[in-house]
Amino acid sequence: MIPGRDGATERTRYLPSQSTALLTDKYELTMLQAALADGSAARHCVFEVFTRRLPAGRRYGVLAGTGRFLEALAGFRFDDDVLSWLSRDHVVDARTVDFLASYRFTGNVAGYAEGEVYFPGSPLLTVEGTFAEAVLLETLALSILNYDSAVAGAASRMTSAAVDRPCLEMGSRRAHEQAAVAAARAAVVAGFAGTSNLEAGRRYGLPAIGTAAHAFTLLHDDEEAAFASQVAALGPGTTLLVDTYDVRRGVERAVAAAGTGLGAVRLDSGDLMGLAVEVRRQLDGLGATGTKIVVTSDLDEHAIAALAAAPVDTYGVGTSLVTGSGAPTCGMVYKLVAREAASGRLEPVAKASTLKTSTGGRKVAGRRLDQDGRGLEEVVATGADLSLRSWQPPEDARPLQVQHVMDGAVDTRWVGASGVQAAVRRHAASRDELPRGARRLSAGDPALPTSYITV
Repeated sequence: MIPGRDGATERTRYLPSQSTALLTDKYELTMLQAALADGSAARHCVFEVFTRRLPAGRRYGVLAGTGRFLEALAGFRFDDDVLSWLSRDHVVDARTVDFLASYRFTGNVAGYAEGEVYFPGSPLLTVEGTFAEAVLLETLALSILNYDSAVAGAASRMTSAAVDRPCLEMGSRRAHEQAAVAAARAAVVAGFAGTSNLEAGRRYGLPAIGTAAHAFTLLHDDEEAAFASQVAALGPGTTLLVDTYDVRRGVERAVAAAGTGLGAVRLDSGDLMGLAVEVRRQLDGLGATGTKIVVTSDLDEHAIAALAAAPVDTYGVGTSLVTGSGAPTCGMVYKLVAREAASGRLEPVAKASTLKTSTGGRKVAGRRLDQDGRGLEEVVATGADLSLRSWQPPEDARPLQVQHVMDGAVDTRWVGASGVQAAVRRHAASRDELPRGARRLSAGDPALPTSYITV
């Protein structure tokens, strides 16, 4: 219960909405109000998403969340409930509410393909339209791209450390319920083989994984009964958790319950390196030579790398993954880089604040590759708008930007389950272009330098 404006008490209630329009900050709407009042709202503008630096110790970033942003853009509508609240709470004036009632983004969005690796200054997303249309998308774009890219950056380091061994995402219980879905999606973009999150599996067509926790073993009178029940329900190809009590006895009981065709055993505690060696020897001795070993328990990229010599088949990762493994955001910003001048032409604009400088103007980017297909440098071109529209990267470079939205219409190749699979392929190919040594986990400079040219 909260006090009403007339002093009476009014009951609050939860009003679910499909609109994504309020996933934003107030100043975007107040800027719109002022721009509508002074006549500048209709000025043609170009906004750009980029980051000034990579998280400490990282050699490359991974762009993720573009597909989610495009999906959210489709729902960026100010419905009656939202408009009523904006008016009732005097968030903006009546003129602005009237404008928002018919808001539709009719501009263009281009940028790096989702899954692409990036570096400081890379023009990751370019949003073009009127100021009124484009300014409202800042928080929506940044909240999605900063989080998803942080998870994808961590996931890429983990799958790189795992080499050919699969990584599974298990972090839902360590994240906000909606962030858990986003994290699962971003992890798969960066090479994870599956997720425990069912909503992510349903929404994006991701492989869903999971069998049983310690609670299931503890529910039963003994380990034998728990294993027998799980095998009866899920078949001998299931994964049995063998460290609730004594690991050696657990392995014996697991093979007794499922036979030598047991799919896998999972280790969730203790000295994973030593246990994996002992369990592999024990499984082979029992004839279960095809039974795999899955390890979990607070893994990150460094722990995965440390287990490289262990007879481990699969890694399950949770907390470190969904929190970006020490880098929970990417520092991406959404800046106005060009606006319509009195002449009608676009002119570059740039911020000059200390340590927060930016480069004005629309950008076009390419990546130069050597004869072996390894990256040499990122080339970012800027200059007169008409010249940029026809600029092509050097012959030894490939273009990095694709069109996501044209005149308000979203290219459906980049959304949904098919968008995720396109991003998976893009990341695998993009990461393979990195120069040797770029995937080391030790701190270092960005894997590729960025050069700016004016055309």
